[in-house]
Amino acid sequence: MSNEELQLWIEQVSRDSFGVPFRHKASFNSRLSSTGGRYFTKSHNIEINPHQLAMFGREETEKIIKHELCHYHLHLAKRGYMHRDTDFKRLLAQVGGSRYCQTLPGAKARKSLPYRYKLICTACAMEYPRKRKVDPKRYRCGKCSGKLKLLALEVQ
Repeated sequence: MSNEELQLWIEQVSRDSFGVPFRHKASFNSRLSSTGGRYFTKSHNIEINPHQLAMFGREETEKIIKHELCHYHLHLAKRGYMHRDTDFKRLLAQVGGSRYCQTLPGAKARKSLPYRYKLICTACAMEYPRKRKVDPKRYRCGKCSGKLKLLALEVQ
């Protein structure tokens, strides 16, 4: 499918599902890896991941398009367009868009960092595991307000 065909498809979905025209640019972006699509708040353009269309078909891709169009129409209407907003959740359920896209096979899973540091209270020995190095002088113990010291842990 070409970008022109995608543009026409998104314009049609916008008219049919939202009753409002889509007046900006839509295109494919093959560099998207962990997301199905993107809506740009400054330019109001939409990008769609072509791998989602290839792997999961038109039906799943249309749900992604509806998701991005929810962002688009709510933002232009100056209503809550973010994922956490009630307006967004309500409109998404109303038009039948997907909240999350399916994971592409071969996509890298996000790996959590191991705990590499530990803050220890010098007064009460309370321990605070940390993934990143912090300056202990900037913090106090949440339990007793004692001073903290930083300990580096061995990571395998």
